[in-house]
Parts: sequence; structure tokens; C-alpha cells
Amino acid sequence: MSTLVLIPARLGSTRLPKKALAVIAGRPMVVHVAERAAAAGCGRVVVATDAEEILKEVEAAGFEAVMTSTGHQSGSDRIHEALQKVDPQGGAETIINVQGDLPTIDPEAIRRVLVPFEDPACDIATLAAEIRHDDERTNPNVVKLVGSPIGPERLRALYFTRATAPWGEGPHYHHIGLYAYRRESLERFVGLSQSVLEKREKLEQLRALENGMRIDAEIVDTVPLGVDGPDDLDRARQILGA
Repeated sequence: MSTLVLIPARLGSTRLPKKALAVIAGRPMVVHVAERAAAAGCGRVVVATDAEEILKEVEAAGFEAVMTSTGHQSGSDRIHEALQKVDPQGGAETIINVQGDLPTIDPEAIRRVLVPFEDPACDIATLAAEIRHDDERTNPNVVKLVGSPIGPERLRALYFTRATAPWGEGPHYHHIGLYAYRRESLERFVGLSQSVLEKREKLEQLRALENGMRIDAEIVDTVPLGVDGPDDLDRARQILGA
């Protein structure tokens, strides 16, 4: 399958202003993400942004960027607009959405998100990692994937929640917010209205499940650091060398 990697990166951020441009080891965070996406070797990499500042920094680092609307409510809406601009002929069959605030994402994890598409019934693919620390089980900021095993390293997603689930003995899985879409699945998804459980849990992926779309998750070993606030940025700088 022909694959396009899109990285949504907006300038506005409540907890960390201009987060995408935060300097880590001498380079903006979004550039680190683009470098790791390129290292994955999955296909063309494009940053989808709403700010000229971000576009200029990305292009100065040698990567491709495209301007998108400031009015998008989600990353999936932003990458959909970017897709129409950078691939209007429909050449890309698969789109990987790599969040622009994952500067430590492993290129291998980006490659792994495509594996569930071995099954033609899979509409959307994502990643999960087993939770190892008890405090994460009860942390509402750690999204849990509830799924049925369909292989030694794969789950079919049944639900996503901020609560501790499922009940009883057994593993819990941390959902990693990296997605791959079949092109037609992305087109369908962005055309759907917000769903009841999506609004309640504040989790966009529930819209797909509530509308009968199938999401499969590849199980990986580690969770990449997501930079949401200043403390996360400090950790990223420690990991990547200031």
C-alpha cells in the first residue's frame, strides 16, 4: 500500500504555548517528530499546520509542510484537509497520523501501526502497550484500550475509556494515540457527527466504534512520551539531551 505520514501541529496550546516549536536538543519538537517519522521509512512525511511559524521551521529543517485551517477541532480533521492538498489525485491508500507532540516516538512503532492492515476488515489501526504501573490504571489521563485478543500481539478494540477497565484479573492496556487509516476510512470518519460516548469520555476514537468501524491495535513494548505541559517538556529534554 502507498502510505503518507501526516503530522498535525497547531500553534495554540493551553498548557504549553507554542508547544510544537518548543526547542529540544537544539531543534523544535515538531522537527524531532518529523525526523522520527522519516526514519520509519513508511512513505512521504508532511507536517500539517495552522501557523506560518511552524511551516517555516519545518521547511528550514528540510521537511515538507502544508498550511491548514485554524478552525479544526481535531487532528483527524486537520490531516484530512492536508490529505486533500498534498495528494489530490488519491495516490496514498493509507494515512498514518503521528501526533506532533511525540518527540520520543520510536520509528519502529510507526512502522508497527501498519501491521493490523494485514486483515482487510480492519478500518483503523492503532497501538497499545500493557500498563506496568498501578497508578496508571486509575489515572484518567491514561486512556485504556479494552479489546479482545486476536493474536499474540494484537487486540480488536471494543472500547476506549479513561476509567480502569476491564474489571477482574488480567492486563490493562495503555492506548497510544497514533493511528493509521485506510483512505476511505478517514474520509468516512471525518464525515461522521460527534457521538454520545465520544463527548462523554472526550475520546474521538469512540466515534468510529459507535458507528461500526473496526479498530485493531498492535501491542508494543513502550509508550512514547507525550508532551502536554512544562514537566513533560523537561522530561523530553532530559531524554533527548536538553
